[in-house]
Amino acid sequence: MLRIQQLKIGIEHKKEDLTEKAAKLLSVKKEDIIELRPVKRSLDARKKEEIHYSYVCEVVLSSEALEEKVLRRVKPQIAVRAENVRYCFTPTGKERLTHRPVIIGAGPAGLFCAYYLAKEGYAPILLERGAPVEERVGIIEDFWKNGILQPDTNVQFGEGGAGTFSDGKLNTMVKDTTGRIRSVLETFALFGAPEEITYLNKPHIGTDCLREVIVRMRKELIRLGGEVRFHARVTDFSIEKNRMTGVFLEDEFLPCEVVVLAIGHSARDTFSVLRKRGIPMSKKAFAVGVRIEHEQDLINRAQYGGTAEKLPAADYKLTHTAANGRGIYSFCMCPGGFVVNASSEPECLTVNGMSNHARDERNANSALIVTVTPEDFGGAEEDVLAGVEFQRRLEGAAYLAGAGKIPVQLYGDLLNHKPSVTIGHIVPNTKGAYRLTSIEECLPMFITESLLDGIAAFDMKIKGFADEEAVLLGVEARTSSPVRIERGEELESEISGLYPCGEGAGYAGGIVSAAVDGIKVYESLAKRFRPGSIEG
Repeated sequence: MLRIQQLKIGIEHKKEDLTEKAAKLLSVKKEDIIELRPVKRSLDARKKEEIHYSYVCEVVLSSEALEEKVLRRVKPQIAVRAENVRYCFTPTGKERLTHRPVIIGAGPAGLFCAYYLAKEGYAPILLERGAPVEERVGIIEDFWKNGILQPDTNVQFGEGGAGTFSDGKLNTMVKDTTGRIRSVLETFALFGAPEEITYLNKPHIGTDCLREVIVRMRKELIRLGGEVRFHARVTDFSIEKNRMTGVFLEDEFLPCEVVVLAIGHSARDTFSVLRKRGIPMSKKAFAVGVRIEHEQDLINRAQYGGTAEKLPAADYKLTHTAANGRGIYSFCMCPGGFVVNASSEPECLTVNGMSNHARDERNANSALIVTVTPEDFGGAEEDVLAGVEFQRRLEGAAYLAGAGKIPVQLYGDLLNHKPSVTIGHIVPNTKGAYRLTSIEECLPMFITESLLDGIAAFDMKIKGFADEEAVLLGVEARTSSPVRIERGEELESEISGLYPCGEGAGYAGGIVSAAVDGIKVYESLAKRFRPGSIEG
């Protein structure tokens, strides 16, 4: 098998055009190409007059002899022998498990850990404090409509985790040297995600598609011998002689010697229990800010020029160092999407971005965020949850500013330090009611200063970004976990049998990296314990 390194082709190409282009690059007949599989596709829009797709493709020719002949005559920049990294892991554990392993949290980290354990016969129990997706969707829609919050089922909690109500981005900056990332993408595709996610440079599923994929994964996990329990909030942990012995639910004690802690970045009550139990944790930096909305057409024209109508909704990635020395950057950009009320605690309000697979809503939105460090949190030096309290203060201020609704301010009004009273030509596209007010009163001064500086700078890269009628919505406070639950080289806490995992534990950032961390924890367990060994 050969790998074509860079196959450039027009934006309106068909699949057969790829084969013809590949044959030309390799100087073979089209009939000699037995199979062609895209490995990666990216859109090159650096020159607006020459926008094109660039593919990396794996190609099987009619014979090994022909492949060798091609390799001798083409440059390595064109084609090389394919080194296909496939995920491969075999359990080698010897220890006997007395009880089934317990995974807390059905976000991507917990779900993938449980799924891989189930495939190998470990019969895991997956506990989720919130509702299954089918029930969760209705509860959240009712919250957006009527403002009635359910603390255990909302945009943060429930099957699939916070990513279920997002754009469903599947890109990651981590190199896939083990095949784990590809395995995650192929698993999503196996359960109904579009096949293109396995090769797009910036793949995304979309909230509408992801919900269906998660349901299919859950059903297969159960078929494989796993168990999934919803509305099963863990209230405490049983630890004896520095070893896990079980978890307490609201009305049940579940004995176990292995607990995978995949609780997500918003399980603040669980963080408090962990602190009480002396589980080693530390503060970590995260980022806060606002969402900004523009009309999607503006972003498309800025990124694509005159070919905008022929291409998918455009995104952007922007960074800037403000005059105050703070870095400000775009995060979790959602083309053609919504800004959603993503609250999970009473009288606290935070927002996030969400897109369907089609990304066909009128507005683009992105978080504009500034990194905050433990030095910014305040509080006692030894208080590992100071970051949580910092988030709560911002979210409480946002709740008050919006009177329970998403606070909205136009950029021009923020620039002039006055509350907004009217909307301009950009109409907020939100899930959950919004209220015109002042974002400024929700944020520390250094965040506001950074926003004003950054938006002006971003206008130099995307003309119109600093439109005075651009809409700011706040606050975005849940970009990542404010704590790290410490673990060692084998991914285990100092408490034997406790495995912190995923974004909430401070070891991932996004759907794919969280899922990969879940797989890594599965591997650690499978290297220690043998499958099918539970007594009774």
